[in-house]
Parts: sequence; structure tokens; C-alpha cells
Amino acid sequence: MTNHVITVTLSESKKQKPQSDQLEFGRVFTDHMFVADYCEGQGWTDHRIIPYAPLEMDPAATVFHYGQTIFEGLKAYVGKEGQVLLFRPEENMRRMNKSSERLCMPAFNEEIAIEALEKLISIDKDWIPVTEGTSLYIRPFMVATEPYLGVSPSKKYKFIIILSPVGSYYKEGIHPVKILVENEYVRAVAGGTGTAKTAGNYASGLRAQEIASKKGYSQVLWLDGVERKYIEEVGSMNVFFKINGEVITPILNGSILEGITRKSILQLLRHWDIPVVERKISMEELRSAHQAGTLEEAFGTGTAAVVSPIGELNWGDDIMVVNNNQTGELSKKLYETLTGIQTGKVEDSFGWVVEVTDTVKV
Repeated sequence: MTNHVITVTLSESKKQKPQSDQLEFGRVFTDHMFVADYCEGQGWTDHRIIPYAPLEMDPAATVFHYGQTIFEGLKAYVGKEGQVLLFRPEENMRRMNKSSERLCMPAFNEEIAIEALEKLISIDKDWIPVTEGTSLYIRPFMVATEPYLGVSPSKKYKFIIILSPVGSYYKEGIHPVKILVENEYVRAVAGGTGTAKTAGNYASGLRAQEIASKKGYSQVLWLDGVERKYIEEVGSMNVFFKINGEVITPILNGSILEGITRKSILQLLRHWDIPVVERKISMEELRSAHQAGTLEEAFGTGTAAVVSPIGELNWGDDIMVVNNNQTGELSKKLYETLTGIQTGKVEDSFGWVVEVTDTVKV
């Protein structure tokens, strides 16, 4: 049985808000958070918005020992008319339930999740920065809380939403980044948890990222975990290549996360009648295209950066410079169109944007 009532307890002491030009990603959090509790046999109960505060959890909670946790990431923007806008939140909540199924965690009602999110944002809407390129980052997540060391799914969980004002990803404009192709470590394999947005996927990528950073690279390009030849993701983003006029992105294969920005870009490209295909693409094919001069653009896509152009790829002894290390025309158009739709500056002909209209009654 699910309780649909969302109670609200407002904070008695408000935090000091940071200046827009001092915002870092995920360092500062708003005054409130949403929490709901799950217990097997009872379902989700006690839906509440409360002052942001540390969680009290048993040291034996399943999440600490067996990693039963999932999360999502999306953003809220202030539109040109001062309205608060969300970009495809229903897709995030749908994907979160797909992740929960993979991790043997309970589903959460997607409509209630969006209702709770809108109510939380309406309470903390003064935290949304209005400077160009800034936004309010939204982190819904679920953790297993049953104090039990047996290796089995938890019987208790918390679903939480927290908010964080974030600065522009491109403080000095959109510029291509250098990428190191990872040949030793892998991010995920088909049958594993690559299609779920779960903490372990990110922890397992830290070592390769650390090595790449020490060598002067921004991110790593992940290859498949079986043959180590097919391209999968770049950092924590999906990846696209424009080769001889056609855009190619790795097909979802059971180890690649189904990105919402990826899905949106595919829809945009098809709407513009730009040839685009989802299929396997190997590093050998990419190198051949570079040698032939047909590798025109490469870019990553994700919530944080939206579109991140790739200017250089390092694969063993091969250094592949893409588009003279300049942002390509298509990358720029995609970035400007998507961010324009997200902020209400470009007409949303796809029905992607949701305006937050909730009025809180306490």
C-alpha cells in the first residue's frame, strides 16, 4: 500500500546561498530534501519533504556492504520568462525503475516521484541560479537500509531527492577535450550492471580516470569488456562519431547506459534528416576513418555537459586529432539546440520540457 500524501516540514534556518560565479558541481545543497521509506510488506510510506540533514543509518545497512544503490541526475532551469523548467523528468524516473529492477530494489511510482520533485523544487526555487549556463542539479537516489549482513536483497530502503545549484560546465566556452582510450580496465560487460545507474559502475571507473588525468587527459574511452575492440562510452557519457557525413553511436548492447541526452540527440538528428545509425564501431574502424580524413567530429553526451566535443584520441601509439581540435558545426548546433530547449529559448516541438507549477501548501 502506497501513501500518496507528501508532508512538508520547512527549515527554520536557511543556508547562505553561494554566488553564481563560485559554484562548483555537487558541493553545495539546498535547504530541503525529499525522503520516503520502504519496508517489505508495507510498500512506500511516509513521503516527506524535510530540512536537508545527515542520514542516520545502521552500520550493517546493506548499502554499505553489498552496494545496493541506484541514482539519477537531471537539472532544473530558469526560463526566459522566469518559469522553472525540467527536461524530460519522466525519462529519468523510468530509467531509475529499470535500474531498481536490475539491483533487486523496489520500484517507485514515477508520477509520485515527479510530484515530489516539483514540490521540492517549488520550495527551494530561490536556489536555482539564473546566470547563463547555470542550473539546479537534481539527484534522486535509493539506498538499501536493512541492517543485515546476509547476501540477499534488503527488505528496507530509502528514496531520497537532493538538490544542488551548479555552475556552467563550460565557464570559458565549449572546447574539445583530450581522451585516452582505455585498454586495460573495463567499465561494464553485457549481463552486468552497465545498463543500470548504480554506484559500483562509477567506482570501478575511478582508477582508469586517475591514470588518464595524470597523463593530461580529460576522460577515458571505454572499450567492450570481451574483445577490447568495440567502443562503448566516454567517461560517464555516451559517445558519437561523425564519419563521412553519417553520425554513428554504439548500439545499446546490455553494458551501455541508455542516456536521456543520447536519446534526445538521436531524435534531433533524425528530425534534421541527418544520417544516424546505432551500431557497433571498433577502434580499428575509427583509426581507418581518421587516416582517410573522414572522421569529421566526435563528442560525448550527458546531463552535466550536454555535449562535450572530443578534439584528440590517444590509442596506444596513435594520436588522432579530430577536426583540427576545434568544436565541430554539428556538435555546436546540437549543444545550442538542446540547451536552448532546456532553458526555454528554443521552441520545444518534442514536448520534452515540463514547467514546475506546484504550489506548496503547508
